[in-house]
Amino acid sequence: MKSTTSAWILALMFCAILTSSFQLVAQSPAGQTPTSTYRYRAVDMGTPLGGSKSTGCVPDCRYVNNQGTVVFNTNTPVSNQSFGVEWQNGRFTTLNPLPGGSYEFPYWTSDTNLVAGYSYNGALDPATGSPEIRAVLWDGGIPANLGTFGGSASLAWGVNDSGQVVGGAANTTPDALAGDFYNVDPFPYQVSTEIHAFLWDRGELHDLQTLGGPDSVAQYVNESGQVAGISFTNSTPNATTGLSTLDPFLWEYGQMKDLHSLGGTMGFVSGLNNQGHVIGTSNLAGDATSHPFVWQENRLIDLQTLGGDNGSAIWISDAGAVAGWADLSGSEVHHAFIWTNGEMKDLGTIGTDPCSTAYGMNARGQVVGNSGDGSGIESCGPKIHGFLWENGGPMVDPDTLFAPLANGLQYFGACCINNSGEILGSGKLPNGDIHALVLIPCDANHEDAPACHASPTDVEIAAAPRTTPQAAPGAAASGIINRNPHKPHSW
Repeated sequence: MKSTTSAWILALMFCAILTSSFQLVAQSPAGQTPTSTYRYRAVDMGTPLGGSKSTGCVPDCRYVNNQGTVVFNTNTPVSNQSFGVEWQNGRFTTLNPLPGGSYEFPYWTSDTNLVAGYSYNGALDPATGSPEIRAVLWDGGIPANLGTFGGSASLAWGVNDSGQVVGGAANTTPDALAGDFYNVDPFPYQVSTEIHAFLWDRGELHDLQTLGGPDSVAQYVNESGQVAGISFTNSTPNATTGLSTLDPFLWEYGQMKDLHSLGGTMGFVSGLNNQGHVIGTSNLAGDATSHPFVWQENRLIDLQTLGGDNGSAIWISDAGAVAGWADLSGSEVHHAFIWTNGEMKDLGTIGTDPCSTAYGMNARGQVVGNSGDGSGIESCGPKIHGFLWENGGPMVDPDTLFAPLANGLQYFGACCINNSGEILGSGKLPNGDIHALVLIPCDANHEDAPACHASPTDVEIAAAPRTTPQAAPGAAASGIINRNPHKPHSW
C-alpha cells in the first residue's frame, strides 16, 4: 500500500516548502478554429532578479489569475535570497520583502492582483531559533505586514478580490502540540505557541479560534467571505496517528463549523468555491486509507476512488466540479480524475504512462496536471510531463502545442489554468535549471504573436526581462484598504 498517514503529512507540507517539480499542459479552448501553426505560445519567465531559477508550481496554491497575472518565486545572485515576482503583459513587478527579510513566499493571487503569502522579517524566534515570518499582503509589489496575535510567526494563505486575507498566526499561549501541528499543517516553521486561524479585514486581524484544540489555520476565503481550513478538535493523541484529531472547518456568520471526517481522525482542506463547497482529503476509519471529499448542502460526501484505497481532491470549480487523483485497483498507481454530478471519471494518462495527477481546472472544464512513471506519492515521480484534458479527452501532451524554445527549455510541470486557458507550469533548461513557464493560447482573445507561427525571434521572448523599480518596503497593514465597502455575509 503506497499511501499512508505519514505520506499525507508530507504531501500537505509540500505546498509550503516546494520550489520545483510540477507539470502542465495546454491546448485549444473548446470550439476554437485553428488558424496558426501552434495552439499556444510559450513564455519563459526567466530569472528577472538575476538568479539561476524561478518556480511557480505548488499544489493547492493559485499563481495565475483570470486577468493573466502570473506570480512566481525567483532567486537572486545572493545566497539564500528568494522573492516573489508578478508578471503581466511582459512586465515584471517585484514583490518586496518586509524590512530585513531575505526570503518570501507567495501563496495566492486574486483577480484584483492582490497577493497573499509570508516574508522573513530578519529576526529569529528566541524559543525555536527559526526565522520569524509574517503574513503579508502585497498590492502593486508593496508589502503590508498583517502582524500576529502576539507570537513570533504568521502566514497569509488566501486572499479574495475584496482584499480579505486568511491564514494562521501565533499567539503567546504555550502549546504542547505546537510540534504536532507543524507536522500536519502547511505552516512552514515550527513555533512554540498556539497558532490560530485568522481573517484580516479592513486592517484588523480577527482570531477565528479553533474547533476545541489549541491550533488551527485558515487556507481559503471566497468572495462571500466564507473561510475554510483545518483545526485540532482536542489535545488527546490518537492511537492510530499519534496526533490529536484534525478536522476541516468552514467559518461563516462568525462561527467555525466542524465538517468532521469520513471516519478517521485526520482531514485536510484543499479548496473552497464561491458556492461555499469545501474539498479535501479525509482518513477513513482506522486511519490506514484516505479518500477525497466535498462538503456541500451541509453534508460531507465521500468521492470514493477509482477502485483503490486512496485519493485526493485538489481543485474545485464554482460549478462544483472536482479534480484530483485516485488509486486504481491494487493501489499501486493512481490516475487523475474529474468528479461531476456524483460520478468520478478516470482521465487516463499520456501514452503508456501508468500514473497521472490533476492539479488545476478552469470554468471551461479544462484540466491540467502531470503524467509520469508513478514513482512519486502525488506528483507521479521525476520522469513526468504535463497534460491537458478537455472535451472528454484524451489527454494531450503540451510539447506538441507550442514552438520549441531556442534556449532549450522543456516543459515538464503543470499546476494552474485560468478561465482564459492560460497555463502556468515549469520548464527545465539543458543545464538542469528550472524556470517558470507560461503557455498562452493562440486565439482571438490573445495577441497573435509570432511565436504562434514559430518565429525564432518571438521564441526568445524572455531574453530581456524588465523589472519595475522596487517600492519602499514594509508598508503598514492599514495602508491597504479593503476593496469591498460592504461586510460579507460571513459576518
